[in-house]
Amino acid sequence: MNWDAISAISQLVGSVAVVLSVLYLAMQVHQSTRVARLATQDAAATALRDVTKPLMENAELERIWRVGLEDLSALSVEERARFFHAIYQFLKAFETIHFHYVYGLMDKQLFEGWHGLLRHYIVAPGVAQYWKLRPDVFSERFRNFVNSLEPPADQRTVGTLFGEERK
Repeated sequence: MNWDAISAISQLVGSVAVVLSVLYLAMQVHQSTRVARLATQDAAATALRDVTKPLMENAELERIWRVGLEDLSALSVEERARFFHAIYQFLKAFETIHFHYVYGLMDKQLFEGWHGLLRHYIVAPGVAQYWKLRPDVFSERFRNFVNSLEPPADQRTVGTLFGEERK
């Protein structure tokens, strides 16, 4: 075998090794992206659960939330402040979910479920009033998204879901 043949074989082996390395890296990036998407989706669900969990565990907070959704004037000044803090956290969780969706880290079907839930809550009178007062604490992209939401035909939140007001 001459040196030209040995050089050609070496170049071929080197080229194959480069192609295999690139394919391996592509597989690793794909796997890493998949893991990042799953982690993001889990974090989004956890964030919203963290906001709503205290409402389940504390009857007074649940009452403030439920009543505030439908009639802010029925709450005391202190209760309205608590309601506004809860709404801020609630909407910030949705803003994060929307951000992740925009950047391709949220599955479309999962996002559609979150989107449907937000449509119901954003039109609740208490949330709508908060949104009018404080849209500036959210990103312009999220404000545009929320302002483009079509209201549901039949608003359903914990304040209206059962068809009757609980006092």
